[in-house]
Order: sequence, then C-alpha cells, then structure tokens
Amino acid sequence: MRLIAILFLLLFAAAGIVFGALNADLVPFDFGFARGSLPKGGTMLAFLLIGWVLGGLTAWVGTSFAHQRKRRRALGDRKVASAKTA
Repeated sequence: MRLIAILFLLLFAAAGIVFGALNADLVPFDFGFARGSLPKGGTMLAFLLIGWVLGGLTAWVGTSFAHQRKRRRALGDRKVASAKTA
C-alpha cells in the first residue's frame, strides 16, 4: 500500500513539474498589503499546498474534538458505574 502511495506521489509530482514548465506565464496578485507575481504553475502549486494543509488541519481538529467528546463520555460512564457500585 505504501509503494502505491509513493508511486502516486511521484506521478503527481512529475505531472506538476510538467504543468509548471508549460505554464511559465507570470500571474500578478495583490493582497492589499503585498504585491507580487509568480509563474502560473508555481501559483497553482502554492495554493494547492495551502488548501491541502488547511484541509488537513480542519480534518485533524474535527477528529480531535470527536475523540475528546468520546473520552469525556467514557469517563463519565465510568464515574457513574463506580458511583453505583459504591
């Protein structure tokens, strides 16, 4: 399974390199406090990586909160069970 993931990663990296080489035009951007221009391929890659990181953080936070709720519920159930036996 890990080999397949590595092969997909290499395939997408190669496709990204080709895409970046074929789209070398500069794309200007203005954030209000900063201006710049990057090649299309670099811009697409940068925003893809930013989206990937933000999506991963969102998924991590969501699962983290779900696990915390599950642990609290299990702890509460143990307290109730120990109170009944005492």
